[in-house]
Amino acid sequence: MPSLDSLFNAFVTILVTIDPPGLAPLFLALTRGMNRQERQQVGMRASIIGFAVLALFAVAGASILSVFGITLPAFRVAGGFLLFYIAFEMVFERRQERKEKSADIAITRDHIHNIAAFPLAIPLIAGPGAISATVLLSGTFPTIAGQAALVGIILVGILLTYLVFLLAERVDRFLGHTGRSILTRLLGVILAALAVQFVADGIRELAAM
Repeated sequence: MPSLDSLFNAFVTILVTIDPPGLAPLFLALTRGMNRQERQQVGMRASIIGFAVLALFAVAGASILSVFGITLPAFRVAGGFLLFYIAFEMVFERRQERKEKSADIAITRDHIHNIAAFPLAIPLIAGPGAISATVLLSGTFPTIAGQAALVGIILVGILLTYLVFLLAERVDRFLGHTGRSILTRLLGVILAALAVQFVADGIRELAAM
């Protein structure tokens, strides 16, 4: 069974890359004009799809990589750099601008139809950062018990995301622009440190091969 430290680090990584507080204003924008019940349906469907995608990569991430001939240490280094880039965007508030553009495109093109699948579930919930983090973490939990724990962590992260969707209006009002900015930057710094650790571990494993 994985240690508490590794489980906690995995939980923080998943939560930061999904970024539920940052999704709250985007969820409101994407569901503009919907009533509460319709918003709940969209949030539920998006959460289920997002969980399915991340759980797939948590269980079969290494197998998917092997099909392309990619070793886990190499992916760990590449994924670490990607997570660091996402952390950089979070610290300097570039990620939120990119997400808002995705929301605007969806509203313009199909007038909120099928927004639960795109762009809410993919790529806003299960985006490149969350998928990369999941595959990296799957290498840290190679046993069946470890993978089950990772899927459980993803489930908790998705449930928290769905809870944020349900409370989106209150969360957005409570945080305000200043609160969102501070929280995003703080999570970005934490993610940057975790990304550096991924790169360091990957380089050490590559050197040992």
